[in-house]
Amino acid sequence: MKEFPIAVIMERRRLNNPWVDAAWEAVGVVPAFDDAAPAPRRIVDEPERSQWRCGGFALELFRDEAENYFANLTAPIPKVFVLWRMDGELARPATVSVSYGEAARWLDSGEQVDGVAMPREIADWVGDFVNTHYQPEPKKKVKRNDPLGLDRRRT
Repeated sequence: MKEFPIAVIMERRRLNNPWVDAAWEAVGVVPAFDDAAPAPRRIVDEPERSQWRCGGFALELFRDEAENYFANLTAPIPKVFVLWRMDGELARPATVSVSYGEAARWLDSGEQVDGVAMPREIADWVGDFVNTHYQPEPKKKVKRNDPLGLDRRRT
């Protein structure tokens, strides 16, 4: 499988703040094999918070990012990274990734990025890819710093 279809869950929390009335964040992702409809759909509507399911996204994996996928999978809590932007009154995801490197590049460019816990189905899929395509760099022998020359080999 080259792509893994997902939907992003965005949450709007009401704030008791005179300058900002709400805060948005990505709070989850779910597999979307059966329902990949891209239109945002409200799934929670409470006075203090609302959640929107935003479909139409697919995780893609690339061999040159395999080391970043490995780093993500071996972290205490593997993440799916969601880059999102405001569109009027609604926060909309723009793209998704499981690469630490890609998420770092997005953050460095000033984008809004949230990391959400990676569901087991996605972790298994990424793990299969990493097992197939990631080869750790061989460890290089490090020469010790010996400024006094105490470790000279006699010849």
